[in-house]
Amino acid sequence: MKPITHLLVLVALMLASSAYAQTGIPIYGYQVVHTYPHSTRSYTEGLFYLDGYLYESTGTTGESVIHKLDLNTGKVLQHVELPPPDYGEGIVALKNRLIQLTWQSQRGYVYDLKSFKRIGQFSYPGEGWALTTDGHRIYMSDGTATIRVLDPDTLKQVGKIDVTVLGRPLVNLNELEWVKGKIYANVWLTQNIVQIDPASGKVVGVINLTGLAPDPSTLSDPSNDVLNGIAYDEKHDRLFVTGKRWPSIYEIKLTAPKSDQALQ
Repeated sequence: MKPITHLLVLVALMLASSAYAQTGIPIYGYQVVHTYPHSTRSYTEGLFYLDGYLYESTGTTGESVIHKLDLNTGKVLQHVELPPPDYGEGIVALKNRLIQLTWQSQRGYVYDLKSFKRIGQFSYPGEGWALTTDGHRIYMSDGTATIRVLDPDTLKQVGKIDVTVLGRPLVNLNELEWVKGKIYANVWLTQNIVQIDPASGKVVGVINLTGLAPDPSTLSDPSNDVLNGIAYDEKHDRLFVTGKRWPSIYEIKLTAPKSDQALQ
């Protein structure tokens, strides 16, 4: 289990509060537009949408897989397993390649996007948590307040984004998604997705998804089956979110922040 930090708890409490001044970082609500099926066996670590399909990476050693899914039915159309000792983490697609991180093995894998055949491997220091892309560069979270910028061809780090909220580092950034020029990131163990300006690293918005999670009594491991998973359909402007072993994937629309709900 990933370690919980005191700073994470502090920031989570800050973001959850509704008693903020009228200026600062807006806190958006949400509206569920549609609900899609999701396997309660899938410990979601990575998620993205591409050409009408969802791609999902799941974790836990011995159960880590990459799925290509039919969105409407949840049916697995294609999959590849990640054998032990690796623990699967984030995935991203770019240039007909599917790229996957592992949590603590300090290596990732490259697959042919069409066939799911493994065609390469790369290494990195530290942990691997999540990946996304703006179509030119790849962005990687590692559990710290820093998002690494990777060269899409060599997969070597060529830059970094230090993420802050109100001037403080925001740690435990998890699953990532590029949405309309911003990086969206799940903050692990909270009900929040933060919107990050990639140029400055500043959190410029917060999506509070309180109330979306299933009843804890219906989850196999409530303390770990938390919100994690963001996918964006750019063509149709659809945003999807889910959690680890949740029974549903939700298409949501953001609702405007109330005048008294802004993070100062």
